[in-house]
Amino acid sequence: MAAGDPLQPFLHGDPLTPSGADPQALAGAIGHEFARPELAAEALTHRSALDRHPELKATYPHGNERLEFLGDRVLSLAMADLLLRRFPHEREGELNRRHAAMVQAGTLVKVAAAIDLGALIRLGDSERAQGLVKPNILADALEALLGAIFLDAGFAAAAACVERLWDELLSQHPAATRDPKTALQEWAQARRLPLPDYREVGREGPAHAPVFVVDVAIKGHEPGRGRGGSKREAERLAAMAMLERLDQA
Repeated sequence: MAAGDPLQPFLHGDPLTPSGADPQALAGAIGHEFARPELAAEALTHRSALDRHPELKATYPHGNERLEFLGDRVLSLAMADLLLRRFPHEREGELNRRHAAMVQAGTLVKVAAAIDLGALIRLGDSERAQGLVKPNILADALEALLGAIFLDAGFAAAAACVERLWDELLSQHPAATRDPKTALQEWAQARRLPLPDYREVGREGPAHAPVFVVDVAIKGHEPGRGRGGSKREAERLAAMAMLERLDQA
């Protein structure tokens, strides 16, 4: 991010971001200098920061939600293209499993944490007071950042960023991983047990960005619990939690 970009005022005494946040380090990590740094600023503005800061609300009325919407699609296409190039001999089913593993919220959180993205996200007082940035906020901000890069420099630049940030994770997963819900279902069927039962047991967080809480139950076993920005993601994480417990039994 070039000197003089709109992030700079928020890195020196502004309560919306912690002191010591380093946009230059982020630029180095993602390998992209913004020609339109206001896009980066929008990508890093969470909706919670708007209520008490009318100047932000006037500039970014939706926070980073619109860029997140775009970035989700950019990531999906960029990852599909990357997987086709990285694994030319794999069938569609294997590629689908890899794709699902690489674009799920948990993976986005790992990537965001690796580049210390949370230190640059503008948050409201209540969110920042909790200390660690919530996983769903991290994942959403990373998608928004990819959307911002796409608007700033096109798909090739965004895809290059995806390849750079996900390179190590792809190298660490030489075999395609199964979807945890499928794996849990197969575990139950192999033991002639009823299929896993998923139930939403609650919602957390603000109404505009709920975190779904889901339990999965299998007869004769303690339920597993997952939290995610969508019911689908919460179910995946619940299945993963139960599989980890079953593996340790």
